[in-house]
Amino acid sequence: MSADNGNGNGHGRREVTVTDVARAAGVSKATAARALGDYGAVSESVRDRVQAAAEELGYRPNALARTMSTGRSNTIGIVVGDIENPFFAQATRGASDVAAAAGLDLILSNSDEDPETEAKALSVQLAKRVDGLLVAPASSVDPGNLRPVLDAGRPLVLFDRAVADLEVDTVIAANRTGARTLTQLLLDAGHRRIAFISTIDHPGDYRLGDQILATSVADRVDGFVGALTDAGVPDPASFVHLNARRDGVEALTRRLLQDADLGITAIVSSDSLIALGVYRTALTLGRRIPDDLSLVAFDDADWTGVSTPTITVMSQPIHEIGAEAARLLIRRIRGDGAPPVTRVLEQRLVPRESVAPPGAGR
Repeated sequence: MSADNGNGNGHGRREVTVTDVARAAGVSKATAARALGDYGAVSESVRDRVQAAAEELGYRPNALARTMSTGRSNTIGIVVGDIENPFFAQATRGASDVAAAAGLDLILSNSDEDPETEAKALSVQLAKRVDGLLVAPASSVDPGNLRPVLDAGRPLVLFDRAVADLEVDTVIAANRTGARTLTQLLLDAGHRRIAFISTIDHPGDYRLGDQILATSVADRVDGFVGALTDAGVPDPASFVHLNARRDGVEALTRRLLQDADLGITAIVSSDSLIALGVYRTALTLGRRIPDDLSLVAFDDADWTGVSTPTITVMSQPIHEIGAEAARLLIRRIRGDGAPPVTRVLEQRLVPRESVAPPGAGR
């Protein structure tokens, strides 16, 4: 059963409309629209009949028309910092799984950790009339890009990073505690010259009290510096190395390992991609892990468990971060007006083979 385009040549088909479905199901157009859009009062038998007719005809709902009639697009947006980072891939999968179970589609945008790119991505998402947004903000310091989302009346949930000036739901990991635990593990092994590496953009060298763009990294730096301070390590801020994305992780690692005055014997990598760059550079320089260099990292990427040696990591509940953020957003879309909440999910240390006392191979 099909409808041709009326030109009589049989070479094309016009889109099947709600009117076609209504006629085939023997109901009014309004009833068919309610049954297909899943809104309003329609008996179960009529709904089944309409949906059967729609399937037989090959009816495809018009998303824009559905949005105009119901006020919802049945889509949510997600804006991540870097789609090449396994963290964001897993978090997006968590959000996608929850969205799909709720009958919602997920639209992905990448900010490349750049505020200007993020602003454009959010504008595109709003133009697509998404019902709400999940965002890993490029800046935890400046909420300007996120204001238009709230001004448009769209629910907003932040994940991975918080923004202090925005009263919205937020899902983060216990990064300060995680960094302190990783650093203490190295301190307990006898290390004192420990470098922390992050790709976050920062103006110049890090100094105590500096604002860092992302709260996830800021919390890790706080945990790292706090552990060194408690251990009596002088000038702990000098061991924090940011801007690795701009300078190049491997170039930075090479400089740290070849500078005899620095005497770095261990590295805390702020994510698994940084750790991979450190690992490669150490191999290139002939530095053995853990005999010549101890290495720990955030995120339990697949490679960290199969490398030689395997890498000690702080595993984050990445899938659950995305999933919980999506659950909170769906609650808001459905009208939950409770005060905003911040969920802090615990991390888990996975000890492996990449930590040894300094100079263990001598």
